[in-house]
Amino acid sequence: MHVNIMRLACFAAMSTATSGVCTAQRLTGPHSTGSVPAPVALDTRGLFQEKFARVGDDVFISGQPTEQGLRELRAQGVTTVVNLRSPPEMSRVPFDEAALVKELGMEYVYLPMRGTPELPYSPAAVKSFAAAMSGAKGKVLLHCTIAWRASHLWAAYLIQYREVPVATALEQARMINLMDDMRMDGDRQPVEAFLGRALAEVGHGKR
Repeated sequence: MHVNIMRLACFAAMSTATSGVCTAQRLTGPHSTGSVPAPVALDTRGLFQEKFARVGDDVFISGQPTEQGLRELRAQGVTTVVNLRSPPEMSRVPFDEAALVKELGMEYVYLPMRGTPELPYSPAAVKSFAAAMSGAKGKVLLHCTIAWRASHLWAAYLIQYREVPVATALEQARMINLMDDMRMDGDRQPVEAFLGRALAEVGHGKR
């Protein structure tokens, strides 16, 4: 418990420090402003699977959160949780994420995707995520299993909706868990499927 409290204090300190430097930056809500800062890796232990990163003051991107991870982020002002994992994947999670998110007073946005015909990586998914970002009343958590799908969706969102240059968006997503140099599904990377076009700047690792 003491360790978790200390982590919570660290999250607060980092957010305060960031606010002091980038007072105009806001990525969520209907009036997002400022440039998109590079992700900052955070401690995952006991809170998130594999990866946990903060982007600016109001976005977190991660692997599967634990119950404690969700509770701590709620205390940090997260009001929207966007989950990209499929129903079979969520059936293996040892708690009801949707119910806990609701219990904590957060909005649960479920966008399951696996790169299959039934659950494709598509431009519509990016549009839905963009709507969740603009509709958020506070901070946002975007997660999948190990932040791989989340990294690809984040890159597509930056390119399509924040007008971030492709190379910059991909580099920022690599700082989370894009893994485009070592992994891909099918004939193209998820970020390409999200955008509906090929990207010369993205790597095409093992299938």
